[in-house]
Amino acid sequence: MKNTTLCYMIQNGQYLLLHRVKKKNDANQDKWIGIGGKFEDKESPEDCMLREFQEETGCRLTDYRYRGIITFVSDSAETEYMHLFTASRYEGTLAECDEGVLEWVSPAQFSSLRFWEGDYIFLDLLQQDIPFFSLKLVYQGERLIQAVLNGLALPLPYSGVFS
Repeated sequence: MKNTTLCYMIQNGQYLLLHRVKKKNDANQDKWIGIGGKFEDKESPEDCMLREFQEETGCRLTDYRYRGIITFVSDSAETEYMHLFTASRYEGTLAECDEGVLEWVSPAQFSSLRFWEGDYIFLDLLQQDIPFFSLKLVYQGERLIQAVLNGLALPLPYSGVFS
């Protein structure tokens, strides 16, 4: 099982997203995701998120919030615990990222972008400003077959704001 972080920088109603188009053999190839990555030894969720944000953007976060824990279960990968953050301020100038292209995107554009199916659920929860939550997403290949929010099953397909 692995631990990862994901952070969505939100400013002026737009989200800073990473369009994963640069790495070979990338599980997120061609998808749009937040900024984040895998824990290193002895890191807390905050340590990992701050390090990954700086590595991928060249900027240092100055204001952020821990929003939830997402458990990914898959028939083709080990279980992953993803610690979800949002941020509203940073210092520095965005740099080029070697994993993809950083782009500011409005939520109105989300439905036209290629996300993992379950991402629409937690993006919707962030938009609703839901307090800290636990979300379990179960995949068969790239197909979401189960979503459980705070212990309660969600109907699929999910009919939130962005789906």
